[in-house]
Amino acid sequence: MKTLTLAELATITGGELIGDANATVTMVAPMDKAQQGHVTFLSNPKYAKHLADCQATLVMVKEAQRDLCVGNALVVTDPYVAFAKVAQALDTTPKPAVGIAPSAVIASDAIIGQNVAIGANAVIETGVELGDGVIVGAGCFIGKNAKLGNNTKLWANVTVYHEVSLGSDCLIQSGAVIGSDGFGYANDNGEWIKIPQLGSVRIGNRVEIGACTTIDRGALDDTIIEDNVILDNQLQIAHNVQIGYGTVMPGGTIVAGSTKIGKYCQIGGASVLNGHIEIADGVAITGMGMVMRSIEEKGIYSSGIPLQTNKEWRRTATRVHKIDEMNKRLKAVEKLLEDKTDS
Repeated sequence: MKTLTLAELATITGGELIGDANATVTMVAPMDKAQQGHVTFLSNPKYAKHLADCQATLVMVKEAQRDLCVGNALVVTDPYVAFAKVAQALDTTPKPAVGIAPSAVIASDAIIGQNVAIGANAVIETGVELGDGVIVGAGCFIGKNAKLGNNTKLWANVTVYHEVSLGSDCLIQSGAVIGSDGFGYANDNGEWIKIPQLGSVRIGNRVEIGACTTIDRGALDDTIIEDNVILDNQLQIAHNVQIGYGTVMPGGTIVAGSTKIGKYCQIGGASVLNGHIEIADGVAITGMGMVMRSIEEKGIYSSGIPLQTNKEWRRTATRVHKIDEMNKRLKAVEKLLEDKTDS
């Protein structure tokens, strides 16, 4: 358990402390459950009415709520960002590996940087380069000539195929597979012929990849994930996809091959993006979006039908099947009215 003074939290967040600088906290807690020794935050103003009853040792708030706090307060520009920074400072998550396990299999020509940790039964193949401070969890496989930048961390059972490169300060969760074959086949009179995937995967700095997410290598060119991208659990990123700086993608999203996604996009969970399309910078797609065409302008986009009772859904589905017929009838009525107007 870590312990920090309120003065230290003020330094970490860059906020203005009102109260006892020597008081200490050991964990972050939600406002309604926080007790002494806890730090909490107010990011939604509608909950400001609860500040008077909050038992936390410290509450992080915006300037507008500072006078509502009855105890120690830390005035910050963005309480949610401050929460993220404080949570990092109080984080007690163990490292995926410490030291180099005797059971790790490491090629003699692998280049291992300073302060590298490699867990039990990990396999590091020939030509691999691990930067300083890299942590490789138990059971990981790193293929030939792969490169991992400084301070990149792999949790247990991550697979990094041959020739793949990861930048610095990346975090890869358990079960992720980076550099597997893209879906490439040619049909020769009913027989499928596999197309070798000759490209690779290039991942930038400060990228996070969730558990059991798969990123396929390119068919000819590389699949590219730029800096500061966050990919959640169980995503499928197909071959030759490009994802721009700062884009985030929650769980279950599927991106088909050769799609290019711009910078600072937010792709809602369980969305499906068609192949060979482009998404402009700053696009937000709400959950379960089905993107069949390119999006050329920044904005918020949605698709799909919200949940209905089964009875309502059946009625809606029946009407959808009749849209073409209804359209023809509507055009006929419009023409009839037009003819009457002309006469």
